This record gives sequence, C-alpha cells and structure tokens, in this order.
Amino acid sequence: MKNITLDISKAAQFLKAGAVEAFEPEVTEAQNALENGTCAGNDFLGWLHLPSSITEEFLEDIQATAETLRKNCETVVVAGIGGSYLGARAVIEALGNAFAWLVNDDTKAPNILFAGNNIGEDYLSELTAYLKNKKFGVINISKSGTTTETALTFRLLKKQCEAQRGKEEARKVIVAITDAHKGAARAAADKEGYKSFVIPDNVGGRFSVLTPVGLLPIAVAGFDIKKLVEGARQMEKATATDVPFSENISAQYAAVRQRLYTQAGKKIEIIANFQPKLHFMAEWWKQLYGESEGKEHKGIFPAACDFTTDLHSMGQWIQEGERSIFETVLSVEEPNEKLLFPHDDENLDGLNFLEGKRVDEVNKMAELGTRLAHVDGGVPNIRVNIPKLNEFYIGELIYFFEKACGISGLLEGVNPFNQPGVEAYKKNMFALLDKPGYEAESKAIKERLAQEK
Repeated sequence: MKNITLDISKAAQFLKAGAVEAFEPEVTEAQNALENGTCAGNDFLGWLHLPSSITEEFLEDIQATAETLRKNCETVVVAGIGGSYLGARAVIEALGNAFAWLVNDDTKAPNILFAGNNIGEDYLSELTAYLKNKKFGVINISKSGTTTETALTFRLLKKQCEAQRGKEEARKVIVAITDAHKGAARAAADKEGYKSFVIPDNVGGRFSVLTPVGLLPIAVAGFDIKKLVEGARQMEKATATDVPFSENISAQYAAVRQRLYTQAGKKIEIIANFQPKLHFMAEWWKQLYGESEGKEHKGIFPAACDFTTDLHSMGQWIQEGERSIFETVLSVEEPNEKLLFPHDDENLDGLNFLEGKRVDEVNKMAELGTRLAHVDGGVPNIRVNIPKLNEFYIGELIYFFEKACGISGLLEGVNPFNQPGVEAYKKNMFALLDKPGYEAESKAIKERLAQEK
C-alpha cells in the first residue's frame, strides 16, 4: 500500500541552499523532547503514541455504541466545539457522500448534524424545528460540561429528546464523552445513566480525533474506525524519532514551514485543496496550528482556500498580493468515482477538446497550473500527496499533521499544547452576563464600556 508523501522542493527553493537540512539538529532536539516528555506542555502528550495504544476491545466498544445509535436514530447531533467536533466533521465530510442526507433509504447511516459550536439563536431554533418528530440522538462532547456553546445546546437537545422519545428511550440514545471523574457533564452522565466515554486527561481537544471524541461520530456515520486508526499507526511509525530526517515527512514539514517563517518572512500559510470533501479537514488544520502556535505574539497565521472555487475570489490576491504567504496543497491522487466529459454536437462552450477525459484530469491540470503560477508569482509551495480518500489515508494525514504541529511549535519556542488566550473572551462574556462569581469583573467591564461611550 502507498503512503502519504511530501514534496517541499517548491518551497525550499525560496530559502538559502541547504537551509532545511541545516535545521536538522534543532528538529531532532524537538522530536526528542516530545518523545522523552521534556518539552513544555508535556502533560498533554497523550496523542503522541495514541494510535499504537488503542486496543481492539476499545474499538469494539465504540462500534457497539455506534450501532445502538444507528439502529435507533434517524439523526444524531454531535454537540461540541473546537477540537470536540472539528476532527470528526473533517473525517466524515472527507469520506462521505455530499448528498447522502437527501437519500430516503432506511438502510443508510443516520444524518450527522453538528451543533454546540455557536450561540446562534436562529441556527438553534432551526435545528430544534428540524428535529421535531424525528427519532434523534445526541453525542455530547465536553470535558467540563460547562463550555457555554455546548452546554446551552445540550440542554435544549436533552429536553427535546426526552419530550419526543420519553426519558427511558432518550437515555439509550444520549451518549456523553467527557472527563473520567469530574465536571458537570460527568455528573449528568452518571445521574442519568448515559453510556459514556472518557476524554483522556493528557490529550488536548485539537489532538483528540483518535479518541472517542472523533471515533464515535465517525463510526455512527458508517466509516471504518479500525482502518482509520491503522493509518494513524503507520504514520506514527513513519515519523518516529529513529526515522532519518530526510525520510520523516512530519519533521520535514515542520522544518520547512518554520524556515519560511523565520528566514523568508512568510507569515501566512494557506492550506489549499482541489477536492471539496477536504474543506473541513482544512478547518481542523486551522485550529490545530492556530491554537498550537499563536502565542507570545508569534506564529504563522493559518488560512484555508478551496480551489478551484476560491481562485475566482482569492486567486488575484494570492497571485499578486503581498508576498507574505506560502501554500500547502492537499493533493488527492485518485478520486473514488469516475466521470467522463461528454461530447456536445454544437460545442458552443468550445469544450469538445475535453471529450472522453475524466473530470479529475481537468482538475489535476488546474491544480498543476495553479501551483506553477503561484510559485512563479513568489509563493512557496508545499505539496501533500494523498493516494486516495479512504479511512487509512485520512488516519495517516491526521497523525502526520499532529506530529508536525508538535515539532513546529517547539521549534518556534512556544508551548504547543496550551491555549491561554482562548479564555479571554469567556471571562468578558461571563462578566457581561452577570454570571455568579464574576461580580468584580462585571463591575470593571461595565465601567469601562460606560467610559468608552
């Protein structure tokens, strides 16, 4: 079986000769710090050897719970925010049929919806209206159970599920993924008797795709979580500390992006794909790198574009705007379907020269043409080649990016595994809402707002 590969040649050419190779000692030091647990944030390294530690029994338990939801639900709502939903959605969107939700087939997997990731009243009202009279279940993902967006949503869904299905039946189709011992979500799960899974203490949200956080929704959607984990296991081996730097794609990716940042002044990384199924993979990647590296007034800004769509909106800026960017292109070698371009007798669009070609061949030439144009325009280009969109390769891709993120953050000189800045908006919001315990903050912020008027 092939593996994911990395091409950094069109990025390294924007650096001094040998700049990436000269970075090897620092990269090795960062890898060893991860492996030995001597780096900042070493209490959140549970993801590092997670793939190889997952047991068959654990996956069977996940699968059995998924089957219960599949048999008893038309729709399953995944309530979570950030790392508690992005990874699962990325995998489900990458592997799924874009129009499956329109198919009226009793044998298909439940529709998977995502909520708890915003506080939009219209969105939540429309969701509850859609779920009216439907047999739905809920996967509630929250370590604390008090994250505002998710807790608010879960309260609404729990009440509605119990009202529509009865408390006993609702208990069978509500699953909690939370802390092992503490927190509001754990207390609720124990009190109500929900099936529950544990979010490991040493795995941060953005690194949690291969825990029940991601595995359960992915299994409910009908995908093979064993193959997903196996792909991650293979990448864990392929990026281990004993793999030479020249062959270790996570180390290479971390090295070249940090060199572009510090030596070539490239402050923005655009992850681009030519396969719309990878849109949410890019969203997951944005959180992984943004939350891991954006600290101490440092960090590459992670952006994402869907090509060729965004070439008709952002293409001009990428081609000729400020040269502060570089690109990482997710390239899918072989699509899962085959569609040939048809002949048209009138040929009014002038496209008969494409007759008989696969649509993907046109897409591949658009990809190659774009990469050449952007490199010529001064945009360093990294290419991640994915043989096919299936569970195995998506598992490889997830671990590849996670490992590279850990190395890259340490090379930057920050703790890649905390997120202190995320709490700032929450404190202000709680103060403005007069949450008990925030009286002093409430008074201070209201005085400040009054002065600003």
